[in-house]
Amino acid sequence: MKEIKLPLQDINIVITRAKGQISEAKKIFKNTGASVFDLPALVIDYPDDIAPLDTVIDQINKFDWIIFLSSNGIKYLNKRLLDKGSSLKKCSNQFKIAVVGEKTAQYLNNNGINADYIPPDFIAESLVKHFPSLVKDLQILIPRVQSGGNNFIIDNLLRRGALVKEVAAYESRCPESIPLETINAFKSKTIDAILFSSGKTVKNTAFLLHKQFGREWESILHGVKLFSIGPQTTLECQRNFGRVDKEADKYTFDGLLKATINYFS
Repeated sequence: MKEIKLPLQDINIVITRAKGQISEAKKIFKNTGASVFDLPALVIDYPDDIAPLDTVIDQINKFDWIIFLSSNGIKYLNKRLLDKGSSLKKCSNQFKIAVVGEKTAQYLNNNGINADYIPPDFIAESLVKHFPSLVKDLQILIPRVQSGGNNFIIDNLLRRGALVKEVAAYESRCPESIPLETINAFKSKTIDAILFSSGKTVKNTAFLLHKQFGREWESILHGVKLFSIGPQTTLECQRNFGRVDKEADKYTFDGLLKATINYFS
């Protein structure tokens, strides 16, 4: 009986997700035959100063909406609520919840909460364009990463008269180094592609490659394809690497998987 070849068989992939978040992505790529190398490009924890988050939590019931930009916003807001003897589920009937992405909605659902609004396309532009109510005078909380990021949603809502409160719920920092197995794979020129799931993983990966390989870091990437999960990540690829080889049509990890399979097939 002829052996069926899997779509990514003999393809070596580097995944750059946050430390502790690689395993799920790794599994879906291994199931398609890929060999996966870890390059954790983020370490995530509470922000340096947790007091503003505590202040917001004490007033959480005053908000009309909470907009979560990522599952980490959910995780660390809920974690702090649990520290204080509450939970996001317990107080979620006091406000409505919007999420940008499908995976963020799924993470919320795993905590026993259904999002009140998920935009049709999983990007910031879609969220504000299709927001299901008039935003003027709405009290909106946006838990986000300490170091900031794309302000498109906040700026748009403020222009339309919303009362927006953003708070640092977590911080993502760059790890110290690249795992040895992945370093050796780069040195032996066996890596076929690097997958990026956010702009910050792009920037931190570029930093770590430069730190590890010095002036040789760009030559290390000769022949290595760079795949992006969406438009903002693609922009960072262009800024840091001068190129991107494929962008996912659907801005999720499943979309990134499909883009990778299409490219190599």
